[in-house]
Amino acid sequence: MNLVIPMAGMGKRMRPHTLTVPKPLLSVAGKSIVQRLCEDIVSVCEEKPEEIAFIIGDFGKEVEQRLLDIARKAGAKGKIYYQEEALGTGHAVLCAAPSLKGKTIVAFADTLFKADFKLDEKQDGIIWTHRVEDPSAFGVVKTNDKGIITDFVEKPTHFISDQAIIGIYYFRDGEMLKNELQYLVDQKIVKSGEYQLTDALENMRVKGTAFKTGDVVEWMDCGNKNATVYTNQRVLANLEKLSVPDNIVQENAVIIQPCFIGQNVQLKNSVIGPYVSIGDGSRIGQSVISNSIIAENTSISHVVLDNTMIGNQAVLEGSPGELSLGDFSQMKR
Repeated sequence: MNLVIPMAGMGKRMRPHTLTVPKPLLSVAGKSIVQRLCEDIVSVCEEKPEEIAFIIGDFGKEVEQRLLDIARKAGAKGKIYYQEEALGTGHAVLCAAPSLKGKTIVAFADTLFKADFKLDEKQDGIIWTHRVEDPSAFGVVKTNDKGIITDFVEKPTHFISDQAIIGIYYFRDGEMLKNELQYLVDQKIVKSGEYQLTDALENMRVKGTAFKTGDVVEWMDCGNKNATVYTNQRVLANLEKLSVPDNIVQENAVIIQPCFIGQNVQLKNSVIGPYVSIGDGSRIGQSVISNSIIAENTSISHVVLDNTMIGNQAVLEGSPGELSLGDFSQMKR
């Protein structure tokens, strides 16, 4: 079993946070998005992935090492591939062509999920879906009375189905996927200038691959600041054990669970929570903070914050409200 994770996008909707850190390495409840994704997928697999392949841009050696460490912690060998030009989802997956073999899971790194099933590896293919109120913003699937997918529709203008594709796919035959993706590139089959993964899936379906759906209980998006803060809330709510490290400084400060508190955090004269994640080494004083993500080594004082995301090594003093403040930024009043 191989796990392939395309994550080469620039994350423009998450700026300023992605100006210094690739989006999948932003933290949610104390772990990076991509690490949580790997752990979630491993938890539903009977056969654990032997290899985790990351498809990235020019993120630098430090990021590459972090990704290899994530694979190692998941009990797998890590591999790095590069997508030098944004040419669509199909092209991104094909960049990891040597890893598209045998049983393969493809998972795009801007989504988390909660599932109550084990992956049935005997199926030809599984497309993970979630029922949504407004399908017009998503790719959706149609199924027959046996639960087999009969059609893939991208952003339907009228109701076709409410089963939205969440961006996680299982293939029993990774080589077949690779061949269909290569066919798209060789024949220059593009839509809006991009090679689409769904075109390869449709070709596989027509040739006899029986795709079924795997419905997840909850689908958590990390596409922009508000969605990521909400995902942080949902992950914290779903965690069974939340402990506070012994090495934090807590003076006249209240923590309303669920919260994630990192190592060597200082909390003074403050109310923290619920649904707050605070990274290692951050310092908070004279503040009330709820439903927010605070990264590492950041200093905050005299604020009331909600629905906020603040990056690493930032300084915030006396600016109450709702914020999105990037790494190394300062805001004082």
